[in-house]
Amino acid sequence: MNARHFDHLIERWRAVFAGLPDPRTGDHCFYSIVDIALSALAVFFTQCPSFLSFQQNMEKAHGRNNARSLFGVQRIPCDNHIRQTLDPVAAAELFGLFDDLHKAFAQTGLLEAMRAGQNTRLIALDATWYFSSQSKNIHCENCSCIRHAEGQTTHYHSAITPVIVSPGHAQVVPQDGQAKQDCEINAAKRWLAAHAGRYSTGNDTLLGDDIYAHQPFCRQALLHHFHFLFTCKPSSHPHLYGWVNALKPGRALHTLKRRVKGKSNRWEHHHYRWANHVPLTDSDAALKVNWCELTVTDGQGKVRYRNGYITDWEIHAQNVSGLVAAGRARWKIENENNHVLKTKGYHLEHNFGHGKKHLASLLLTLNLLAFAWHTLLEVTDPSYRLVRAAVGARRKFFQHLEALTAYWYFENWERLLDFMMRGQEVGPYAARKS
Repeated sequence: MNARHFDHLIERWRAVFAGLPDPRTGDHCFYSIVDIALSALAVFFTQCPSFLSFQQNMEKAHGRNNARSLFGVQRIPCDNHIRQTLDPVAAAELFGLFDDLHKAFAQTGLLEAMRAGQNTRLIALDATWYFSSQSKNIHCENCSCIRHAEGQTTHYHSAITPVIVSPGHAQVVPQDGQAKQDCEINAAKRWLAAHAGRYSTGNDTLLGDDIYAHQPFCRQALLHHFHFLFTCKPSSHPHLYGWVNALKPGRALHTLKRRVKGKSNRWEHHHYRWANHVPLTDSDAALKVNWCELTVTDGQGKVRYRNGYITDWEIHAQNVSGLVAAGRARWKIENENNHVLKTKGYHLEHNFGHGKKHLASLLLTLNLLAFAWHTLLEVTDPSYRLVRAAVGARRKFFQHLEALTAYWYFENWERLLDFMMRGQEVGPYAARKS
């Protein structure tokens, strides 16, 4: 993605922002709704809370600023005006932008390359909190709440954050999420109902932890033409495990042993067990599922890992290891998505503004869009990839971005990356030095 593509994406998002509901009238419309939304997006893209104030200072001193040159903001509003104007805007108004990014990822070939065994695409589901407060003054009509025995009340927001993952790829591809105002499973059901038709390719597998491995949600996944592969624990599924352990080994209960090298380059023993068509619950109407388990031991026989899964995929010796690898890829939604958003520069749990209606969820959506945008740049822009690799930690990259855009003016995205490559002596500048 070169500067032209970067600018094309900005123009596409500008058109979406122009259609946002705007109840302001008269003097309150000095700043356009487009400038307000683009300004908020710029803050999340740079992950610099002071980005707009830096650009206002640059404009006063030099008559130009990076908010205009990079993001197309004509007039820079203050933070409070952004919060007040965007508060009535529902996050769903921006969900179409995820479709744009999804199409862009598809055009790169990444989504096809990320398909796992069975040629299936893996979509991991998980919920995460992005706001919490025990203050009586900071909450809104869309907050969920927990009433504690001590009398305190915690108001919070959380959301389902689906991402496409793959055992063999470092990237995760975020999809638009779903607010979790009651429970994670109900939010996941709403996501299925709202987005199954948009994102389904006919061969997609939902990944999830143990709370998804219950009969109603498995049936919902099948109803929407998804496969499923969910973690399944003995403690929460005693009937299923009792049934499996009663099966006769070698006939209905199958095993496979492999000796493989682990991450530390040491030999491990992988012991697989699986059984097909076992009842998920203790009822006459129980859904029949296929179950598998992996136990990893080291050279001394110590158990290093054990986990079980249920799926609708028929399991056999040729695909059991691939299915388990796909199931284990679910951790990427926590490590490569939620953990990154919270601790690696995106400050997911920081209160950028709560508002009285939709502000918290709208700002979360802009943050997720920024994260997806950076992921797309990492895949498509060689200059961006070189800079990110040279700088190292994601948080450090944002620190460089903040410092540079605070003190230097760049005509466009390409000039900014060129400056960073020159400073890091990578790309064409590494060749010149040698």
